[in-house]
Amino acid sequence: MTAVPPPRATMKDVAALAGVSPKTVSNVVTGTTTVSEETRRKVEAAMAQLDFVPNLSARGLRKGRSGIIAVALPDLATAFSAELMHRIVDAAHDRGLAVQIEETAIDPERERELVSRARAHLVDGLILNPIRLEDSVLRYADRLPPLVVLGEVEQNRADHVRIDSRRAAAEVARHVLARGARRIAVIGADDDPNFATATSRLRLEGVHDALREAGIPRDTALEVNPMPWSMTGGALGVETLFRRGVAFDAIIAFTDSLALGALHALHDHSVRVPHDVIVTGFDDVEFSRYTSPALTTVAFDRRAFADAALALLESRMDDRTVPPRGLTLSHQLLERASTEGSPAGYHP
Repeated sequence: MTAVPPPRATMKDVAALAGVSPKTVSNVVTGTTTVSEETRRKVEAAMAQLDFVPNLSARGLRKGRSGIIAVALPDLATAFSAELMHRIVDAAHDRGLAVQIEETAIDPERERELVSRARAHLVDGLILNPIRLEDSVLRYADRLPPLVVLGEVEQNRADHVRIDSRRAAAEVARHVLARGARRIAVIGADDDPNFATATSRLRLEGVHDALREAGIPRDTALEVNPMPWSMTGGALGVETLFRRGVAFDAIIAFTDSLALGALHALHDHSVRVPHDVIVTGFDDVEFSRYTSPALTTVAFDRRAFADAALALLESRMDDRTVPPRGLTLSHQLLERASTEGSPAGYHP
């Protein structure tokens, strides 16, 4: 015979055990009114003893809020997305918000489906990382729930949090040029308006900025854009360079995942890093510190990124009349062993 679970504890039960009023319990749960530290401890001890779980959604609906936001990234399988989502969920929890996680892939229809579901499920706001403005629901931002955009898509329709990808990529290119590299391959490069993502365009522009400064002409044979931007993609990018028969002495990969795949393919072809070819990544995901050699990459504070996005979203949920705001967070180039010394170069 299946045991019947005990009834769920209520605020009245917690109040009776703590010796306070139900209103005081509500004040502790919501944080809307200050209570003494002694009272708070008594209420929290009673909640723990009764295994009390507050009905946040019901309370939020009485205020016109569900207490839920949706966060959508293009590819949840990448290390960068996993680390960023972890930070967003953690920061949202600190604000008493639950997170509905979505993946949009590179299919604009999935963004539209997300917006439709967001309305249906009473999601209070959206954090969205589109890959192209041309295909994104951002074109209809005035009809969307409160929204914050992450990443490189340049627009003035919604609140926006990003780093300066063009500037960061230029710094990476200047770094490898200072190491003596002159034949710089780029994995993730694409400026074809029919296919290029906002990230690939901006980071490629940054590389081109540094090449122009150095008086080095662009060579499209050194630019490849394997999709998706995964470790497999990085390896395929290097194989493409080998098939083209081009010489190169550096690889700038537009994500750390691409860089890790590139390192693997170079090792398979007995191309030494950094002795023959120096390699850089972008994003400073955890594994970049543990590759062999450790990966030079661009880093930024992902918790600060998440906090900035959530602060903008909460502000937008409170007041939708404020003009769209943009925040650009700082970044830094972390120099590691993958770019030590002057590369001899790979020559087919």
